[in-house]
Amino acid sequence: MPVLDLLELPTALPAYAPLVGLDLGEKTIGVAVSDATRTVASPLELIRKVKFTDDAKALFKLMESRGAGGIVIGLPVNMDGTEGPRCQSSRAFARNLLRLKDIPIAFWDERMSSMAINRMLIDEADMNRARRAEVVDKAAAGWILQGALDRLRNG
Repeated sequence: MPVLDLLELPTALPAYAPLVGLDLGEKTIGVAVSDATRTVASPLELIRKVKFTDDAKALFKLMESRGAGGIVIGLPVNMDGTEGPRCQSSRAFARNLLRLKDIPIAFWDERMSSMAINRMLIDEADMNRARRAEVVDKAAAGWILQGALDRLRNG
């Protein structure tokens, strides 16, 4: 299955199958999951990167435990709309996942997701830097997935 346009993703999913959202970092993968109606995204877990096959296995295990039917991966587009090395890395991650499992995957522009999450954690949760480092990637995954869910709901 090729990577899909976000608006095509629901047609490739079973009814009431949640989606998983990913924020791909250099050392971690933030994971969020939606509810069965694909209305609300919740931060779920942080996968510490080891090697790709182990990371993928951990991701697929999480997806299976939640009954998730597809993946939304944050695409770190530059502020001017161009794609740099981090976008290429995200696209390669998706291609490698598809080599292991035929699963619906779409991308969502994640510009400023980590910045927005950090600002929220500082302003609203009054978290210090060390505590923010522990939660920012999975919270960013929730932000990414919620943005994609909102776009799907609003067509």
